[in-house]
Amino acid sequence: MTRVPLYQSLRSRLLEGWRRRALSLKAISFALIGVVNTLVDYSVFLIARAALSRSLAALSLFDGFAAYCRCGDGETFTLIAANLISWIVAATGSYIMNSSITFAAESGRRLRLRTYIAFVASGVVGWLANTAALVFAAEVLLFPVWLAKAVAILASFLVNFSLSHFVVFRARRQPAGGAQEDL
Repeated sequence: MTRVPLYQSLRSRLLEGWRRRALSLKAISFALIGVVNTLVDYSVFLIARAALSRSLAALSLFDGFAAYCRCGDGETFTLIAANLISWIVAATGSYIMNSSITFAAESGRRLRLRTYIAFVASGVVGWLANTAALVFAAEVLLFPVWLAKAVAILASFLVNFSLSHFVVFRARRQPAGGAQEDL
């Protein structure tokens, strides 16, 4: 039995989905949910950044990290920490809404621990893209932080939708007599 290379498998699923317009409808739904999560992400980011920037303990810790690794300054670590906090909140909301709406057929509208872990793990890749874009835009391109965050959100959308559609919520065969663990 020959295995179809991963690239060919993904390519054929992408073409089939496009022919049936399922992919474009899912992308629209994912984007609309993303708008809600973007507002959550952005709001939590600004609140966390403001709080961390006023916390002497956080500033001392972040300055210590910067001195230890000789990279950036305390502001870089403030951005990264605020971004992590906002991402965790937004990623959890995104999983719940996408399981219930965008990928309802694949998830059966059920929240499953295993799928949540996969979603969060794939989201880490999106968070890394988001954080890299944020730091690059803010500190290399010298964009204002609000614009750098918008660039970061766009980068993570592209990564997160691709991973959600092709990896996390892909249609799977159910094992005979085995049910997945629900949340």
